[in-house]
Amino acid sequence: MNTPNKLTIARVLMMPVFVALIYIQFPGHLLAATLVFVIASITDAIDGKMARKYNLITDFGKFLDPLADKVLVIAALSCLLHHQKVNIIVYLLIIAREFMVDALRLVVAGKGTVVPAGFAGKLKTAFTMIALIAYMTYWSFREDFNAFGLAILDTAYWAIEVFLQILFWIAAILTVYSGVQYLIGYWKDINPNQ
Repeated sequence: MNTPNKLTIARVLMMPVFVALIYIQFPGHLLAATLVFVIASITDAIDGKMARKYNLITDFGKFLDPLADKVLVIAALSCLLHHQKVNIIVYLLIIAREFMVDALRLVVAGKGTVVPAGFAGKLKTAFTMIALIAYMTYWSFREDFNAFGLAILDTAYWAIEVFLQILFWIAAILTVYSGVQYLIGYWKDINPNQ
């Protein structure tokens, strides 16, 4: 098994650790979860570049890499939703788009068409990861450092919270936009009237 595939498997294995760290209460547990998520996100950036650069692309990697990406995003969003840190509409838009694009890929694959990641899809992924990492960093500093007896003004919390929620909404809008782009681009492959 090549290195990019090992990194992808490591990313999948990090997700239960990430979720456990969110829920197991100890000083600094959210910061530890955030660090695991950041490391997992870095492996996402590295494995694809490494596979393309050194011609290590495999069918296993093509299958597992997008699945690992979705597990990463869905795990983080689900934990934030459970703790009421992300709007349910944002959550549903992002999750629904992921399933829609996966279904589209399956349908068109049966017709011999490959659906590559487009610029809009890459942009929404980047923005979603930025929003998730920024929110988890803020959440961990707020909760963990308050647990250590430190505090900042409530108005600062409010301003940061509003900014981060705006990031999530931008990620959701980019998600919908990229989903529409995929539908338009491959409509002929899924339209039953053609």
